[in-house]
Amino acid sequence: MSVLHTALLVLAIGTLVLYALSAAAMYFGNRRITVLSDVPPLSGAAPAVSLIAAARNEESGIERAVRSLLRQNYPNYEVIVVNDRSTDATGEILERLARDEKRLRVVTVSELPPGWLGKNHALHLGAAQASGEFLVFTDADVVMEPSVLSRAVNYTLQRALDHLAVSPHAEMRGYLLNALLGMFTLSFNWFVQPWKARDPKSSKHIGIGAFNLVRASVYRALGGHEPIRMRPDDDLKLGKLFKSRGYRQDFVVGASLISVEWYSSLGAMIGGLTKNMFAGVDYRVSTALGSVAALFLIYVWPFFALFVTGGSVRVVNALVALTVLAVFAVAAGSMDIPRACALALPLAALLFAWIIIRSTTLTIWNGGIEWRGTRYPLKELRANKL
Repeated sequence: MSVLHTALLVLAIGTLVLYALSAAAMYFGNRRITVLSDVPPLSGAAPAVSLIAAARNEESGIERAVRSLLRQNYPNYEVIVVNDRSTDATGEILERLARDEKRLRVVTVSELPPGWLGKNHALHLGAAQASGEFLVFTDADVVMEPSVLSRAVNYTLQRALDHLAVSPHAEMRGYLLNALLGMFTLSFNWFVQPWKARDPKSSKHIGIGAFNLVRASVYRALGGHEPIRMRPDDDLKLGKLFKSRGYRQDFVVGASLISVEWYSSLGAMIGGLTKNMFAGVDYRVSTALGSVAALFLIYVWPFFALFVTGGSVRVVNALVALTVLAVFAVAAGSMDIPRACALALPLAALLFAWIIIRSTTLTIWNGGIEWRGTRYPLKELRANKL
């Protein structure tokens, strides 16, 4: 047996063992996560809640999203939408809705102060004008079923939480986009391990842009969004802010109750993730390269090895490939995406790896990122550590 054959066999066995253990941990971990539709709506006294969304150039979906917020069957809440320097019809749509809906308040931002990302500033500003005992930060394209707020508040009160994150159902169109969604979700689960968010002994934390419910008094005591004012991954870092300070946090699956069209096209997805991926690894080149290597070893090489290796190396890599496909097929069912997208996993992994490399390279080359029409220097982004 050659040295190369031995090395490839050891690599294949190691990959199989690590992937199988990780998949088992994810499977049993996810079984401990509550599904929001299983939580009954709140009965009894209802604390005041403020729903807050930041909107910039959202004219295509803002009315549908805001109307879903205004249809919540919860007796004591307000909706605050911050129009963040929109140049399309977003402002006009919001003003028209506000004329007919007393529960809706529109805040307009015409100029972004230095040292802030636009969305973070908008959410911070909206929270400053909120009167609720609890705040819910959401995105301007998220659609909620009427019972969402009541169920989420009930779950929060039952467990005396300070922060609850709820995942939405992500709507994607097209075979490759759904394969990428599955790839991203699996990678996110392994990296974040959301089932550990409730464990006070674990440093793992969670935050979801579609639905972050926080206790207002704690949010303000922590400084609001100011500590994460320059974080493109503000939703996840808001969760870290709460968890790292010792506050109670949990995560539930919104499934059929909350939905969002994550990206409308492959180009939009590449652009959005390019902005966020380097921030997601805290601007560390080593972590970015390690992520690329992991994607290649798990999702690309085992399939490629079926054609370029033989003997025991091919057999073990076939087991790796089958395990990967089986895990994706199970996950696809819970995400409501076609299981046939598993066949595109190697391509999706290569594209995802390329996005990580692209995000890292462009952010460093350009000395920062451009988001919502504003350029942010890398030096300032890196300085905002948490």
